[in-house]
Amino acid sequence: MQTFDPFDGALLIDKPVGPTSHDVVEAIRRQFHVKKVGHSGTLDPNATGLLVLLLGRATKLSEKLMSSDKVYEGSMKFGEVTDSYDAQGELVSSLPVPPATLEQLNEIAATFVGDHMQVPPMVSAVKKDGVPLYKLARKGIEVERKPRLVHIYSFRFSAYTEPIGQFRVACTKGTYVRTLAQDFGQKLGCGAHLATLRRLVSGSFDVANAIPFEDVLVLAPRDLEQRVIPFLKLVET
Repeated sequence: MQTFDPFDGALLIDKPVGPTSHDVVEAIRRQFHVKKVGHSGTLDPNATGLLVLLLGRATKLSEKLMSSDKVYEGSMKFGEVTDSYDAQGELVSSLPVPPATLEQLNEIAATFVGDHMQVPPMVSAVKKDGVPLYKLARKGIEVERKPRLVHIYSFRFSAYTEPIGQFRVACTKGTYVRTLAQDFGQKLGCGAHLATLRRLVSGSFDVANAIPFEDVLVLAPRDLEQRVIPFLKLVET
């Protein structure tokens, strides 16, 4: 019978603003001397929330877990377009925000529900001839990107105080919420960018069960073991 190490499994991290997903992976690898650490879906440095880390033999399940649906909440700022489609980018254009109600925002949001062809942003990890797009973007190079089919299960705004709208979206893997903000702003007629983003759910995992990144770094290895979801349980999900 195959035996598993206590660190063969998944660790649910609540990532703060600042570190990249790779930063979190490297910190856990160094702190707890785990040889293999990966994750099941990147979060941008400015995004917070659920980051599913895969430890040891569980890294073999990366493709399976990355294919899971996601749920996010966040905010869009209307009237400003940036080159990265989020608040970290350079301002490209600025337009007055037309009068709009929460109901009108949700009428537009409803048009995105269902199958949707989405063009990845230039500032992304999508590769063109083996080179990540963000590296080309840093050189001022923009290339044609092929639209990708994504599915939006639900998309609604919960609050709006001009120019900021608070929203929640459930979608398939590979959906760029930054691009959703960009496309939404075009439909509104004034442009928009993603101001904040927080991942709440990835597959069967919920951020409510995650441990804050800063807290996990002060745990003793034995305490961390108690937070690891075992490999065999992951296979069952």
